[in-house]
Amino acid sequence: MGGLSVWHWLIVLLVVVLVFGTKKLGNMGGDIGKAVKGFKDGVRGEDDKPVAPGTVVDKTTIDAEAKEKTKF
Repeated sequence: MGGLSVWHWLIVLLVVVLVFGTKKLGNMGGDIGKAVKGFKDGVRGEDDKPVAPGTVVDKTTIDAEAKEKTKF
């Protein structure tokens, strides 16, 4: 823990709670959680979103035959 004992960390935590208050710390935690969720959704993209069961997904398939590549 960087040379600090558990008691030092508890005192630091107590001072932070006294300065900011529990309500503000809770709001910051919620805001950080929303930001992380938004980031994950943005990285995941539109195509990877889960589909609800029973939902019909329209995906078009293209049929084509592969031709052999000839050497000239």
